[in-house]
Amino acid sequence: MVNRKLILGVFASLFAFSALSQEEIKVDTLNLSLKQCIEIALNQNPTIKIAEMEISRVDYSRKEVIGQLFPSIAFAGAYSRTLAKQVAYFNMGSLGGTTDDESETSSSDGDAGIKMGKDNGYQFGFSASMPLIAPQLWKTISLSESQILQNIEKSRSSRINLINQVENTYYTVLLAKDSYDVVHQNYETALFNAKIYEGKFKAGTASEYDVLRSSVRIKNIEPEMLQAEIAIKQALLQLKVLMGIDATLEVKPATTLADYEQGMYDTTLSLERSLTQNSDLRAMDLQTDYLKKALDVQKMSWYPTLSLTANYNWTSSSDGSPFKNFRWSPYSVIGLSLSFPLFEGGQRYNKIKQAEITVREMSYQRENLERSLRMQVDLQIDNITKNVKQISTNAAGVLEAQKAFDIMEKSFQIGAASYLDLRDAEYALTASKLAYSQAVYNYLVATSDLQLLLGTAESMK
Repeated sequence: MVNRKLILGVFASLFAFSALSQEEIKVDTLNLSLKQCIEIALNQNPTIKIAEMEISRVDYSRKEVIGQLFPSIAFAGAYSRTLAKQVAYFNMGSLGGTTDDESETSSSDGDAGIKMGKDNGYQFGFSASMPLIAPQLWKTISLSESQILQNIEKSRSSRINLINQVENTYYTVLLAKDSYDVVHQNYETALFNAKIYEGKFKAGTASEYDVLRSSVRIKNIEPEMLQAEIAIKQALLQLKVLMGIDATLEVKPATTLADYEQGMYDTTLSLERSLTQNSDLRAMDLQTDYLKKALDVQKMSWYPTLSLTANYNWTSSSDGSPFKNFRWSPYSVIGLSLSFPLFEGGQRYNKIKQAEITVREMSYQRENLERSLRMQVDLQIDNITKNVKQISTNAAGVLEAQKAFDIMEKSFQIGAASYLDLRDAEYALTASKLAYSQAVYNYLVATSDLQLLLGTAESMK
């Protein structure tokens, strides 16, 4: 009786654990649309977080430069112990008319010098300085602001590139899933045909060769199904990495490639060619502006600088023990420090010329980049237009191939068509479906790449 109760308890525990596991699997399975995947990626991807942190880092750097305009105050203290005091000799004989030679001889013959200084020396105090006229420092602040703008554009570029990667990977998942569905449908058809031949073979209306041929067809499709499953898993894994989520989390796409066919005509008619939002051009413009401001900083090195300085100190000196006989004497100083650069061997002049050449180089680089980008935009728009036409043609081809396959399948079931005729119709249907899915995929990828070139990917979501 005890063993029976124990066995029943174990089975009850296993059943409860199985039910709980199934519930957890259902909870962990996420049916995500493309928009949801992009939102998760923008919030969780480490690349975006690093780009945002770079903006904060440069902002702190700008504040560091601004801090140089404010007074800097320091407190310092020093203690010194005299080991051997300095000795001073006075020519007292010169008052009585002695010559210099006689005074030197008398000093060397035993005149005692006077030791100067104290055993202990202390000095404590505050020092302050503040720039009053600092042209180069003022220009450096605008340079820091330009760096912030560059990092903001880098962050925007990272977001646009991430959106493009998520879109293309999501489309790859949909293409792999559609390919798997087509292969799986062929597998189901092969199983159905094999059963028909088995029945005909038992009835004596089909040969053993027909049965073996249908069985071989099933085994030939199984590796294709396995490859399609692997392609789906690989694409989903890459999508999870881009989204920044756990790889063990189950994710499924909430849409199919066919869902995007409805809006492709409106999208194609509203295509733009403007490169005003292109991230590469914007980054180059910001870099050029940064170089111009750096040139201004170099020019400011010719101007003088004026600083205000102030000191307030306490000093004390004593003999004997360093812990007593203190005599503190305060003193303070205030002043102006002027620095006017005169000559540095032509260093500043050569630095300015280098900066001017770099600015001119950027203008030529921008012209070349814009020309290349416009060519890429034209190619992408041409690809999108061709893919739209291809989708329309393939969609009509799928309908015709499906109708032909249905007719051939019914004819095969009643014996009016051969197995080879059925296989030909099946191959035509499979090829048309795969071509349709590939055309939709090519259209979506070309559209995403065009948005990446135009820099409008983020605004479209």
